[in-house]
Amino acid sequence: MTCHRAYEVELKPTSEQIQKIERTMGVCRYVYNLFIATNLDNYRNGTHEYIKLWIWEVSSKAVKKAIMNADKAYRNFLKGRTGFPKFKKRNGRPVGMYLPRNSPNDLSVERHRAKIPTLGWVRIKECGYVPRKAKAISVTIRKRAGRYFASFVFETNAVPVSSTKTAGIGIDLGVKSFAVISDGRNYPNINKTEQVKKARRRLKREQRKFSRKSKQRKEGAASKKCKRSNLDKQRLKVQRAYMKLSNKRHDYINKTVHEIVITRPEFITIEDLNVSGMLKNRHLSKAIASCEFWYFRALLERKCLEYGIELRIADRFYASSKTCSQCGNVKKDLKLKDRVYECTECGLVIDRDYNAALNLRSCMKYRTAG
Repeated sequence: MTCHRAYEVELKPTSEQIQKIERTMGVCRYVYNLFIATNLDNYRNGTHEYIKLWIWEVSSKAVKKAIMNADKAYRNFLKGRTGFPKFKKRNGRPVGMYLPRNSPNDLSVERHRAKIPTLGWVRIKECGYVPRKAKAISVTIRKRAGRYFASFVFETNAVPVSSTKTAGIGIDLGVKSFAVISDGRNYPNINKTEQVKKARRRLKREQRKFSRKSKQRKEGAASKKCKRSNLDKQRLKVQRAYMKLSNKRHDYINKTVHEIVITRPEFITIEDLNVSGMLKNRHLSKAIASCEFWYFRALLERKCLEYGIELRIADRFYASSKTCSQCGNVKKDLKLKDRVYECTECGLVIDRDYNAALNLRSCMKYRTAG
């Protein structure tokens, strides 16, 4: 059985290749924004029909993909699924440069380089990460913090599902401990470590510098106190600091999910967290957002599907923290500051998060992901 799997690596393009990438991304961004702007005028005038535009100055497949993305975003708006599509900013997240496989020899990957359509051979910084024997279907190039990353989609064989599986587990996510497993494992919150705190302080300093330079440029544009090039350099420093912080968090979550699914449990039960509602708590919103529960759940869903593990999503109103895992008594007056659960019926004294993980493991009100 074959499946599609993506691998992202960092490229090391030459100056000519960088110019071609930037030109293609700029045209894709222009086409995307032109599509949205044209349909915005039609929508304001009462015309709900949308017009497709086309530009042939760069790779036609990359431009076509940008139009398809804009078309999909506008269709979702008309159906009421999302708000009106936002314009793509030059210094924001750029439009990806999508290049499919047109012939057997125009897209291939070797140990230290890759052959990409319209670019030719491009050096890869991460050697040996991308499989060389698998068939590459497409590649998408994106730019983040002044660096270029290529996401290759390969046609590979699916991971064989093991017949021997361990007992099911429950996972309780939180701020004090990132993840508490019903089998006794406890993954601490990486945001409390010194390496993440140091990265956050670095990001904060770079953001203050950018704010000062931006203010100087607005106030003293005539006197040229802060040149545009200096502001762009500082913006790049902010982006690099943020990417470094984000990479630390994502690497920790990736390793956590891998350690969970590699044991091949029969099922995994997690909570259906109302993250948007949790973020309304102004005292804990920053700590909750930095945990990135959405990334953990998305990655866990993909890994469970890959390894053939049933992922159960417990009911959002299931009182996993207030229910005693031994006798089933519900303690309605349990507060957030109570980190130890003490049952008034059976006298059980247990850690609050571990008690919730045990209840999630035995929860019968759930829906399967996917």
